[in-house]
Amino acid sequence: MELRCKALLFDLDGVLVDSQAVVDRTWRRWAERHRLDADAIIKAAHGRRTSDTLKDVAPHLSFEQEVEWLDATELDDVEGLRVVPGASRLLADLPPNRWAVVTSCGRALAQRRLTSVGLPVPDVLVVSEDVKRGKPAPDGYRLAATRLGIDPADCVVFEDAPAGAAAARAAGARVIGLVTTYLAADLGDTETTIPDFTNLHVGTDHDGFSLRKV
Repeated sequence: MELRCKALLFDLDGVLVDSQAVVDRTWRRWAERHRLDADAIIKAAHGRRTSDTLKDVAPHLSFEQEVEWLDATELDDVEGLRVVPGASRLLADLPPNRWAVVTSCGRALAQRRLTSVGLPVPDVLVVSEDVKRGKPAPDGYRLAATRLGIDPADCVVFEDAPAGAAAARAAGARVIGLVTTYLAADLGDTETTIPDFTNLHVGTDHDGFSLRKV
């Protein structure tokens, strides 16, 4: 694999930060409170906004109250958060005006997770409250590309969840899938898949980036 692009867009959870333990723990606590099937909820929740998941799995509950509880619980829990291997090195080498994070969580939680594992908060951070429609809608990735001043077609997106990969493709970007959360087959049409960033070489020049596996 060898790709060229002008900007790199990253999902957060499962791409830059391994937060699966926190996400699973939070949703299991919530499901137990309401006597719901935790496994089914977790499968539906990865890569999507909390509000969108709740609309699907528990439309009968008080929406705002449940979102508040889930957000506060995740914000307080940093146990087990880890950097995805190779992410620190990669981000350190990127020009700040050529990369962004597009996540389904809120701004406070995104900043907390990045700083908790020692990763930088990017200049362009698109979060759940920035868009009317969450993943798999393309809004977040389109907005990030616009803020960077780059056409989405000139961007490569790193995603680990089917909803996020679909959002990136719908925005017109190419996708590299990380198989940290789902199988490669679950991510749909990607340029390639990688387990982490350890064996991904990203070269930088005046016109953007060249990406290849090593």
